[in-house]
Parts: sequence; C-alpha cells; structure tokens
Amino acid sequence: MSTSKIKTAVEDLVQPYLSSNGFELVDIEYVKEGGNFFLRIFVDKEGGIDIDDCGRISEYVSEQLDKNDPITDAYFLEVSSPGAERPLKKEEDVRKAIGKNVFLTTYEPISGAKEFEGLLLAFDGENAVVRTGKREYTIPYAKVASARLAIVF
Repeated sequence: MSTSKIKTAVEDLVQPYLSSNGFELVDIEYVKEGGNFFLRIFVDKEGGIDIDDCGRISEYVSEQLDKNDPITDAYFLEVSSPGAERPLKKEEDVRKAIGKNVFLTTYEPISGAKEFEGLLLAFDGENAVVRTGKREYTIPYAKVASARLAIVF
C-alpha cells in the first residue's frame, strides 16, 4: 500500500475517536528511517496535549490498527504533540495562526524571496499577509510549499 493510502486509512481509523474526545489531528507521517518504518501521529487540543493524552490515543490507535491491519510492514507507532513550531497543514490552521509568528516557504520566489518569517496579519483563504520587519508581503496560498508557527527569541 502506498504511503498516501496508509495515511488516509489511518486518518479514517483515528479521526472519529479524536474528534469525539476533543483532539485535533494535525498530521500523520509514515516514513522509513534507517531500516525501520515509523507511523507518527501528531495530535493537539485546546490548551495543549500531555503525555497521558498521547498514551490513551496510542492505545486506541494500536488496537484499531491491530483490528484493521492497513500496514503490512513492521513499524513503530508514535503519538505526540506537533510541538511549538507546529506545522500549518490546513487552511483552518493558517486562520488560527493570524496574529502569531509564522515561517512560510513558497514554490517560487515572491518579491525575490522564497522564505518569509514574521507576523501573520491576515489570511482570506487565497492570500496570506505576512509582516517581516517593516515590510508586508501578500503571498498567494496556492504558492505556499510549507507553513509552520515560528518561535521568536
């Protein structure tokens, strides 16, 4: 089964449980590192997620994966928080990040740059407006390759 099909199958298994228990599915990764496969599920909730939450989710996911068995290879299951520099995978994630510091990369240069780190001022579904220093950039969302929250030191 392809990586995208595995991710979709896992999402279908876990999303109802997560939603009904107040959790948000941030991302799913299925990757090979060294000689091992890893299934990583990144989850969050209002106020943050803790180790007990991760443990309960891991137990549930493990049971569901054993029952439904969408992955034929041996793998390690990891359930964790997306971290302080959380990826912004969906449009709703970007909307929630308005007023926060973000780091965006684009597929092609915009005003001569492909990386933008600064305050997300606005997002309307089509364009993100980011202020870096004294300059504001309007970045078409279709050209965003990746987005995440950014920590400012």
